[in-house]
Amino acid sequence: MTYRRAAIPALAGGLLLTALLWWAGASAQALQLPGSTGVIGGRAAAELEHWLIPWSYDPPAALPLGAEVSGGTGDTAGTGGARYLALYATGMQIRFAAVFAFFVPVALLLIRRLPPVHGRMPATLLVVWAWGLVAGTLAVTVSAPWLIAADGHGSYRFLPQLASVISSGRQVLVVTALVSAAVTVGVARITAKGAGRIPQNIVPARAARLAATVGTAAVALSLVVLSYQPVAAALQTVSPDGGLFAEPGDLLRQWLLLGVWVSPAGLPLGDWLLHQAADVLLLVVVWWALRRLPALLTRTTVPAMAAGAVCATVLGLLASQLLRVATDGTGSLYGPLQPFAGIGGGVPAALTFGLVAGVAAAATLRLAVGRAETADAAAAERSAARP
Repeated sequence: MTYRRAAIPALAGGLLLTALLWWAGASAQALQLPGSTGVIGGRAAAELEHWLIPWSYDPPAALPLGAEVSGGTGDTAGTGGARYLALYATGMQIRFAAVFAFFVPVALLLIRRLPPVHGRMPATLLVVWAWGLVAGTLAVTVSAPWLIAADGHGSYRFLPQLASVISSGRQVLVVTALVSAAVTVGVARITAKGAGRIPQNIVPARAARLAATVGTAAVALSLVVLSYQPVAAALQTVSPDGGLFAEPGDLLRQWLLLGVWVSPAGLPLGDWLLHQAADVLLLVVVWWALRRLPALLTRTTVPAMAAGAVCATVLGLLASQLLRVATDGTGSLYGPLQPFAGIGGGVPAALTFGLVAGVAAAATLRLAVGRAETADAAAAERSAARP
């Protein structure tokens, strides 16, 4: 699939994702109306508003936005507050522009290397959905410093504040990214018509399994080793002395930990296995996706494998989180939305270790295929040399 044909759905999906997030943010204030609380309930309305506020141009009422801080010599407190409001608006503009900028290039790569034809449509839909979630998280990350500065306390515990901002707004991303992915793949299906024969990538099964195992091991490094309770506690409590970048524990947890792996001490084996079933599901999804990915790609390149591995890790996270929601049983206690509060978390860690897994899987696949071709060539020469 050519870049020109793949660019149309990528641009359409990026525009739609940005528009949906803007619309979701614009709807946040409507949840404060008495009619909204009367229809869906006060607890549910407050929960939805908390999810939508990170995408709203209207500053949260809880944030002072520096209104009490003077803007400098000769400035009134009101002028200083207006400047903080302008800083907040700038941060939101950067956030929405970054969503589009992060989504389009990788969506273009994924659609070109994984066009939605010949049985690939479900796979294309899933990877574009996962990448929409990653693009939104990256947009929140790059715009976070402006929003932290707009609060007027940017120099106080900056890294913990940054970690808190990064983890916000992810629930809305899951839904909006799915809708934009469906439209993107639908448009890609149309533009792929008449594009000619799509090349089929032939990958030896043994090489694909080996590459998937190596890539899954990289993800397991975060899920099992770094997320093991004593190791995670050490990462969480690391705190260099003083300075703006002190107390990086919260941020390290965001970027390095995919879960919390507990030891079976004090728990029956059956309960412990049930508790860790979601993590096992994550690894199974990642292995299966990496096993299938080389054969689905029209060309197995390192960028395509890296992007595909990131998406596979995000999909594994979503599957594990949905399993936890299904087995949690707290919906009746805290409302129907509370179990979904953790949906979409862990994306920064999935991005980090997904990239490592994709590069490792691509390198392993290349080596394994090269060795297989060398062995086949040697066997063919020996067969030809026989009288």
